[in-house]
Amino acid sequence: MKKICACMLALGLMLSGCGSDTSSNEKTKDLSEAKVGVIQLMQHDALDASYKGFEEVLLEAGVKKENIDYQVAGDQANCATVADKLVNGNNDLIYAIATPALQSVAAATSELPIIGCAVTDYESTKLIKSNDAPGGNVTGASDLTPVKEQFELMKQLLPNAKKVAIMYCGSEDNSIFQGNIAEQAAKDNGYEYKVYKVSDSNDIQAVSEKIVADKMDVIYIPTDNLLATYISSVEAVASPAKIPCIVGEEGMCKSGGFATYGINYKNLGRLAGKQAVAILKGEKTTADTPIAQLKAEDCTMVINLKVAKKCGLSTDKADYPKEANFIE
Repeated sequence: MKKICACMLALGLMLSGCGSDTSSNEKTKDLSEAKVGVIQLMQHDALDASYKGFEEVLLEAGVKKENIDYQVAGDQANCATVADKLVNGNNDLIYAIATPALQSVAAATSELPIIGCAVTDYESTKLIKSNDAPGGNVTGASDLTPVKEQFELMKQLLPNAKKVAIMYCGSEDNSIFQGNIAEQAAKDNGYEYKVYKVSDSNDIQAVSEKIVADKMDVIYIPTDNLLATYISSVEAVASPAKIPCIVGEEGMCKSGGFATYGINYKNLGRLAGKQAVAILKGEKTTADTPIAQLKAEDCTMVINLKVAKKCGLSTDKADYPKEANFIE
């Protein structure tokens, strides 16, 4: 990947007399004057943590809290309105949390630098050229969940399970991407599996009841924004039927999932924050900032013993891997 230092970038701008194709706005050196807009798709633990980590890094770098315009769209339908507001709000950079938020901001501006987070596969959004060299005004941090390792955890914790329900929102690109990976992981581990898609919150109870009626042994749910928000609705149907949920991340585990081996979204937000600081300082551009991803060793195993009890599973910590963290 071609790396351009801040001084060479500044020289190039002087010689050419025009801005970089990644952003025509002047980069802010004094971060106390920097203005950052934030659009978050909806509120749930993972996305909230993505914002908290990002905000921490910006404040540490000298950005004033009052200069961070934090907006929650609430749902996908509101994203375009919020994106337009932020683009027209004299911000130096916009932070977009979740794929629909990122897509809405990218549709609203090709000039302002955009940092994404809680986006699984940036290349599939067609907003960047490649993960290594984005080439435009968009970059960010990926939350691609370790699906292979999560299925290995499933086999370890639930050795008698044979039939896996793969459940996700069929209108979320990230979820579809992870769902395809999950299907391959199910095949690789010798599971029978069936895909169950929901389109909105009104589908969740009926689809959960269908999983129970089909006598599935375990439900796998990736990092899906809709189901992360309504995981308790899945758990309310699945746990009485003794069907545990292996989920994509810790926040989902806290709200009704049985177990996960997943990324820390606050740390992911901090990764995105470091990207934003470097761009605001003029040390990097979005075009030459690769998509960031947490390392496998940064993932955490979490087991919800309350859900384990409801599902008729062991609540003895000694029966679980020593590296596990527990929700009691």
